[in-house]
Amino acid sequence: MNTRFKMYKTIGLICLFIVTLVSCTDDLNITPNDDQTVLSEDLFEDEAAYKQVLAGIYANLALTGTDGAGSSNLKNIDAGTSQFGRVLLYTQTLAADQMIWSYENDPGTRELQRNIWTDQNPLLLGMFSRAHLSIALANNFLRETTDDKLNSRNVSESTRSEIVEYRAEARLMRAMAYYYLMDLFGKANFADETTPINAIPEVYERAQLFSFIESELLAIESDLVNPRQNQYGRADKAVGYMVLAKMYLNAEVYIGENRYSDCITQCEKIIAGGYALANNYLHNFMADNNTNSALNEIIFPIVSDGVTTQNFGPTTVMINGSVGSLEVNGAEVGVGAAGWGGALRVRKQFAQLFDGAFANDDRNTLISANRPIDIADISDKDTGYIIQKYSNATSTGGFGVDQTFVDTDFPLFRLADVYLMYAEAHLRGGGGSATTALGYLNALRTRANNPVALTSTDMTLDFILDERSRELHWEAHRRQDLIRYNRFTGGNYNWAWKGNGSSGIALPAHMAVYPIPSASLASNPNLTQNLGY
Repeated sequence: MNTRFKMYKTIGLICLFIVTLVSCTDDLNITPNDDQTVLSEDLFEDEAAYKQVLAGIYANLALTGTDGAGSSNLKNIDAGTSQFGRVLLYTQTLAADQMIWSYENDPGTRELQRNIWTDQNPLLLGMFSRAHLSIALANNFLRETTDDKLNSRNVSESTRSEIVEYRAEARLMRAMAYYYLMDLFGKANFADETTPINAIPEVYERAQLFSFIESELLAIESDLVNPRQNQYGRADKAVGYMVLAKMYLNAEVYIGENRYSDCITQCEKIIAGGYALANNYLHNFMADNNTNSALNEIIFPIVSDGVTTQNFGPTTVMINGSVGSLEVNGAEVGVGAAGWGGALRVRKQFAQLFDGAFANDDRNTLISANRPIDIADISDKDTGYIIQKYSNATSTGGFGVDQTFVDTDFPLFRLADVYLMYAEAHLRGGGGSATTALGYLNALRTRANNPVALTSTDMTLDFILDERSRELHWEAHRRQDLIRYNRFTGGNYNWAWKGNGSSGIALPAHMAVYPIPSASLASNPNLTQNLGY
């Protein structure tokens, strides 16, 4: 844990509010839950404050408030429904074909996993609001670090040189937030550091967002730290390349354009950055994934710590939730023996991806003994297979420091995804090398101790989609992947409980984006509802 972004630990809880929150959030019509402020001019008398405020932008990915795991800094939004990684996991994974949440009285989960959501869903409001808060915090930082501001404070040259990197990181975090809003909602309230405070924000549609994000990421490339050279938990050039690669891979969905060649280019840049696959697949999902061999593979994490950044984020949810109701296997993964009593299981279609040649694959952590594969009743926690992918155990035999709040960082981006994107973009006509693509796929198979080597005839788009699920399940990618393959909406691929049918039914096309939350519509007259809702 020693190498984690220490700012999360030392000041992460307070730095979300050491900036003037009313100023930094009004530009996106976000209502803070706490009016405690420190005047920016006083704050920035200490040059160390610039790094602290930058930490607040990162902290918004992991933390929800200043008073512990249950607190929320967003008015009328519960902490459990607005932690960035958790709501990202729910919107990308729970709504697709991999995960089932047993406790459907938890606000918003029933509607998401049965694909019957409305604009009243609190999880959608949490995602929309949390992403916009990231943007607002970044905008505030950029306003406070202009040349005029730095000149007026007589900021030293050494600090100014650091602020160049800090500003690039803030712009990257803002671009990433807009990227997720573009993907999930198809539009966003738009503001940058030049937008007047208290102005009613304009709204950017997908094409405008795509153009803005792309131009921002290209513009800041030279100011970002080189891949793998920044402090752990902070972004570098490779994170920018990753967002671009994912945008280009999905560009036909977003803007109706083929950008697969550009995806290949960004993947090549990441691969050239010195990353390597973890020695063991499961190292990526353990409590010491910030120091074990996963440190070579994870491109960008959402940091988690069992003491100083306690939160109900994705790894805490998945590790506690995956403990089986029958197995009571929590002690094996470093949490309470009963965990959360069987909160999470997997859907049949996902489990079947590990049949045959994948039964002994290291990525297969399914536990199926004494369990039927089908889930006829979502509330019956004894049905459906469980999974033990994420763990609060360490690679050296120890455990995280807390038995509820885990030390396991969430691997938002990692090299395995880059290998899979390269292969898919190649198959879709983006260029690159077939030999290289096949080599990347076999590297994943070899790492998983799967003895069956792939040949060129095995390398098809359908195989890539299945392999993405085997490799990247529960990492907040699946909905996006299914949409890109035209298998999320419509009825050409159904899964258990899709569309609220036990065997799955077709979804209308408009559900490829989520509705704009009603509370967000009410706060901005320029914002309109997505078609079909």
